[in-house]
Formats: sequence, C-alpha cells, structure tokens
Amino acid sequence: MKKAASTIYVETIKAAIALSGKANFDHLLCVGDQQIPEELFRGHPKARRKLVQAVASSTQRAVIEAQGIPVLPVPEFDLGRAEKLKLAIVAGIARGLFHEGDVVVGLLARVPSALPDSILVVTVAEEVQDGSFGFLQAQGVSAGVFDALFDLAVRVGVEGWEGRPIGALFVVGDAANVMEKSRQLTLNPFQGYSEDERNIMNPEVRHALHAFAVLDGAVVMREDGVVLAAGRYLNFDQGREVDVPLGLGARHMAAAGISRDSDAIAIVVSQTSGSVRAFRKGKVALELAPRVRRS
Repeated sequence: MKKAASTIYVETIKAAIALSGKANFDHLLCVGDQQIPEELFRGHPKARRKLVQAVASSTQRAVIEAQGIPVLPVPEFDLGRAEKLKLAIVAGIARGLFHEGDVVVGLLARVPSALPDSILVVTVAEEVQDGSFGFLQAQGVSAGVFDALFDLAVRVGVEGWEGRPIGALFVVGDAANVMEKSRQLTLNPFQGYSEDERNIMNPEVRHALHAFAVLDGAVVMREDGVVLAAGRYLNFDQGREVDVPLGLGARHMAAAGISRDSDAIAIVVSQTSGSVRAFRKGKVALELAPRVRRS
C-alpha cells in the first residue's frame, strides 16, 4: 500500500515537471516543505529552472534555498491547497517572481510535511477570472510587509481574540491619500511611538494589531510597514458603485471603496467566517478561507 502511494506521488510530480517544461508555462510552484528529488528533473532542465517553492518551516526554507531554489514563505495554519497556492502567488508577486499574465503550474501537498499530491494551473491576471488570480501589487510595498500582513490577517481569522471571532480591516499603500480620506474614530493607540515601535515587521507590533482588531475602524499603514493609525473611519465616494459580493457588510464595502479611490490594498477579515479578502481597485483580488477556526 505504501509503495503504491509513493508511486502516485512520484507520478504526480513527474506530470507537473513535464507540463511546466513546456513553453506555454512560466513557473513550477511547489507548495510544501518536502524537497523534490533532483533525479525527477533529469531530462527536464527547463522545468528545473522554473522551479519556485513555498515553504512553511523557516528551517526548511534555508535548506531549500541552499539548493539554489527561490523560496517563498507561507503560514503554518491549516489552509487548503488552493489557499496556500494563493498566498504563495501573492508572495511571488511581491518579490517580482510572478507577473501579470504568467502561467503557473502549482504542485501542492495536503500538509507541509507530505509529498505533493495535486496539480493546479493558474494564471496571474489583472482581473479575477475562472482559473486565475487577481494581480495584487501596491507601489513601494515590500515583500516582507505583505508576508507579515497576510500572516496577521489569517491569524486573526483563525484565532479571533480571547476565544471569540473578530473581524478586521487593514489598509496598506498610498498611505498619505488614505489618511486624507479617513478620520479617527477613537484615540489612536499608535500615536507617540517611534517608527520601529509601530512597524508590522516587529512581532510585538503584530501582536498589538491582533488585539486592536477589536476596535471599530481600519488600521492604516505605510508602504514600509509603519502603522500610522488604528480605529480609522474610511471615507469614500458612496455615490459610485463598488463590486462587493452579495452578503458582505460595511467593512467589506469600506475596503472596496478605499481601494477604488486610492492606490492602496485593503485586506478584510470576516468576523462571521474568518475568511480573508484582499481588495484592489475596488474589487476582490484574493480570497482565503481557513479550514478551521479556533475557539
């Protein structure tokens, strides 16, 4: 039984390698911590050069990077295969590895420690279409800021706060414009601190942001990850229609509106479901649905 299962994994990997070696495919993205055996790339040098790997374990990232393979970080939460692929593509876009129009062969494992068992082909596109992912990019926002922000958003969706589900709204990029289009609802808990003490790259700041998610309003941060304010009410032109899926509420409307009226990206955590949605140019460009919420 084990031998048969192992054969299935190997054949799946071989199929993805053969597919990604063709001219119409730009990248082979392996999402999982297990390194693909080099012997499986024999006869497929083009596929080997296209290989990128998304890894949850920081220790394993160093091991794979030492082999000359570009590595992308993904959270260690219990996300489905497609959700992990989406996050990996966002990380790749932020690092300039993936671009609009690229076709990616995704090779996916059920859990990080397992061998890949699924193949999914996606296109990095300007608009969200069937079989594609919307193009997420904000000028000047670093890859590390994106990593930290999406990790925080997924964490809020999965864990809530003190045993109860919470929602949240984070806005990053075009910060001066966003601040002009918003107003403070409560005292700003980040006012008076140094920039190092309010940068999302700092784990203590991420913990504070997790706690402040219980406040009404949005968190606004600069392109370099410095948090300017929490508890902001976002003003947008409510006379213009926004593209928000049916059933989503005011937090999602505000995210769609501010991303339409500025060059920012707005990331919303749904209090009801824990799902994470990123809005760009007034539309949902990415949606993540954690499989399990802690209570």
